[in-house]
Amino acid sequence: MSDGSLSQEEIDSLLSGLDPGVGAAASPKAGAGLSSPEVNIFRDLLESLSPTQAQNLSAITGDEVSVRSLTVDQTNRDGMLPSLSDEVLEVRVDMTGGIPGDHFFLFPKDTAVKIAALANKDDSLTDLDDMAISIVSECVSNITGTEITLFSEKSGNRSIQSDPAEGNYGPKAMAKFPSGDFFRIIWELEMGGQPFKMWEVYSQSFVKDIVAGSGLMPPEQNPAAMANMGGMGMPQQQQMGGMGMQQPMGGMGMQQQMGGMGQGGYGQQGAYGQQGGYGQQGGYGQQGGYGQPMYQQQAMPGMVNPNVQPVQFASMGMGVTNQESGNIGLIMDVYMELTVELGRTKKLIKDILGIGEGTILELDKLAGEPVDILVNHKPIAKGEVVVIDENFGVRVTEILSPMERVSDLG
Repeated sequence: MSDGSLSQEEIDSLLSGLDPGVGAAASPKAGAGLSSPEVNIFRDLLESLSPTQAQNLSAITGDEVSVRSLTVDQTNRDGMLPSLSDEVLEVRVDMTGGIPGDHFFLFPKDTAVKIAALANKDDSLTDLDDMAISIVSECVSNITGTEITLFSEKSGNRSIQSDPAEGNYGPKAMAKFPSGDFFRIIWELEMGGQPFKMWEVYSQSFVKDIVAGSGLMPPEQNPAAMANMGGMGMPQQQQMGGMGMQQPMGGMGMQQQMGGMGQGGYGQQGAYGQQGGYGQQGGYGQQGGYGQPMYQQQAMPGMVNPNVQPVQFASMGMGVTNQESGNIGLIMDVYMELTVELGRTKKLIKDILGIGEGTILELDKLAGEPVDILVNHKPIAKGEVVVIDENFGVRVTEILSPMERVSDLG
């Protein structure tokens, strides 16, 4: 007999607005929505980013991170909930712009805490406070930026953008899954020698648009490509009315479009189906051979033969590169904003409204930790604070690598 308490499945169902006992164990619809070739193409695109994403995570955590495996499938809310822990960190970064769609990451608590602890160099961190959630959200922004770059390149859509990353920790049933089926990406990671896992979710419509625009689908499996061909599936001989010597036109095909060619037309007499028909003199495959420009055969009366010459391109030498590098002197006297950032913090609105004289704000930087040097709000170096006479100054101690600067742009 039940003691009156609710099971975890019943709690999840109530939180999500479902009746208790409805479908929490439903199986994924692995074949719905997109075909297997489309799923494989999307998986291959993400797998090509695995080394880069591992570098992004390594740059944030300061520890070696590797992607052990990546799994892509189609499922729905009821199919995904059983695979999640009771509480998860949801970091939403929905796609906007050229191809909109739902997109977010789900982290078990241990994975999110591990990322935040490594990034903050604090082994004592055991809970997901605002600072920890902010660190994981920054990690998601970098990962998403790398994916947007790839999707833009493959689809040719340069206006793909994303919303700012927003983290929320709570029961898994509170996660805002897309309606119906969606794409689930399971990332198996190794951080600090330990295995961890995170999930990524894309709406089905977004993935379908990316795959369709990538040009990787075979034309016969891509309805959009078949539509653009405009009926090109018709055999070429049927369109042209029969090429070569095997099938004289005899008044069909091009005769209906071009009419009588006259004495200067194809063949001798110019009447299709007679001496000037296809398969005789002047027909395709003989003296007026297929593949030669029409104007090289006997021209129609009044037709002017165009003068065709090969294109002459200018030599592409190294001079362009040298000229471009020399033009850097044109902007040497342009001012740029140089900022030194001591640290950051996040506060609730009620805390900010309560700030007054004497309030102490704790930043996310440890005492003695290098400060960030930014140019136009983009990090380029690190340094230490010094005192010059009566003014503060910064001594540059490290120049960020190109990889770190690119990851910060994401």
